[in-house]
Amino acid sequence: MKMNTFPHVRLRRLRQNEKIRSLVRETHLRVDQLIYPVFVAEGLTEPREISSMPGVMQWPLDQIGGEVKRVADLGVPAVLLFGIPNEKDEVGSQAYAEHGVIQEAIRRLKVETPDTLIITDVCLCEYTSHGHCGVIHNGTVQNDESLNLLAQMALSHVEAGADIVAPSDMMDGRVAAIRRLLDERGYNQTPIMSYSVKYASGFYGPFREAAGSTPQFGDRRAYQMDPANVREALRELEQDISEGADMVMVKPALSYLDVIRQVRDHCDLPVIAYNVSGEYSMVKAAAQNGWIDEQRVVMEIMTSIRRAGADMIITYFAPEVAQWLRS
Repeated sequence: MKMNTFPHVRLRRLRQNEKIRSLVRETHLRVDQLIYPVFVAEGLTEPREISSMPGVMQWPLDQIGGEVKRVADLGVPAVLLFGIPNEKDEVGSQAYAEHGVIQEAIRRLKVETPDTLIITDVCLCEYTSHGHCGVIHNGTVQNDESLNLLAQMALSHVEAGADIVAPSDMMDGRVAAIRRLLDERGYNQTPIMSYSVKYASGFYGPFREAAGSTPQFGDRRAYQMDPANVREALRELEQDISEGADMVMVKPALSYLDVIRQVRDHCDLPVIAYNVSGEYSMVKAAAQNGWIDEQRVVMEIMTSIRRAGADMIITYFAPEVAQWLRS
């Protein structure tokens, strides 16, 4: 009599239909885990599409409320605001101006879409004439001189009504500087979402068109992280936590899933991953050429970021993902 050589363990039993697959699914993606980046530009009268990011716009101040409401109606709970001013100078003075483009956008949104969480990017690069993230002397970004300006920028956002501030500049000590000033002015309940682990990445290319933030000389490798390093990422993480960060971020996401996992395992704070512009544009380009199924690929990417350990995802795909999750 022949012995039964068929497999005793059959893993495929739990894959045979969608109801079973859904029942045993380990990683779940929900719309309330999404944050949508929005660009608001001073002086525009009509939305301007970003050529390298199909479907993403720079929005005029008087239309920003409609765009945020559209996304909120899909269930996306939060937006991350980036501003493009009419005027730039060496110290990015419009970044912390009382009536700057972001400050005015916040005020509008708090009236027009009061239930949406308003997160603001805190960095000088969109506002400086040289395109770097801090004050320049002798061709070098000055860390300590930049801290006061970044703190003033964060304060001006909170005074205008921002719910959360998100410093992305990668200056040492900026979380502490922002926390100190906010606390001194009575805003000790405002959370800081820190871009704790931000790499000097080639995936940011389309964003620089969107935000008008291309450096006029050199690059940002002297302050953003080397893509080869992960132990250093944990040092950055610890520094920000010790200075009072409430949430921490890894940027970019796809080439740094291992870093997201290490950050998740290393701390108990909420972890955010930024699915950046280049990651978005590559998928859009391939989909427009008919090379991939966009919905399937995007949902796979989002799931991979969640599986790596991110609690929230900042993504330009947020409106599409929200619609796909509904259906």
